[in-house]
Amino acid sequence: MIISQTISLIPSMASSTNNQFILVLFSFLLVLKTSSSFGNHSSTDGILPFAPKHVVVVNKLTSQAKLIAHCTNKEKDLGVKELLPGSSFDFRFRVNLRKTTRYTCTFEWPGNKVTFDIFRVDRDDTPKSEFGVCRECIWYIYEPAPCRLDRDAGIPYCFDWNS
Repeated sequence: MIISQTISLIPSMASSTNNQFILVLFSFLLVLKTSSSFGNHSSTDGILPFAPKHVVVVNKLTSQAKLIAHCTNKEKDLGVKELLPGSSFDFRFRVNLRKTTRYTCTFEWPGNKVTFDIFRVDRDDTPKSEFGVCRECIWYIYEPAPCRLDRDAGIPYCFDWNS
């Protein structure tokens, strides 16, 4: 009788321990996030899941052509955007728990159609990336290449279009 009572308590103890662990973990993450945010940058960017991101795409075509942008990820289609020279569109999201978030955009202007991963965790949300973590990822779209502006250094990082 004592053995069966002990065995029946084990699942409830495990459940209680798991619930306590989850509560402590979320409390820790909440305190860490609110105490370590400074303006536009956070020391938790690139480390914790669910990091907030803001992507801005700016038409900088030197030909002054209208840019057609269509951005998607696995779950979301942001629709087709028509950008006049110098105009922009933006979107916000949070990096997923598995840190596999990726947004891919197709860009069209007269005589051209190219594709580019406008946000990739390995490039844009990894502290070890040579390009740094961006919380606000500002992209200038030029004919030869898309360029991400580094607001702190004031220099652009330009990349090849996807193959």
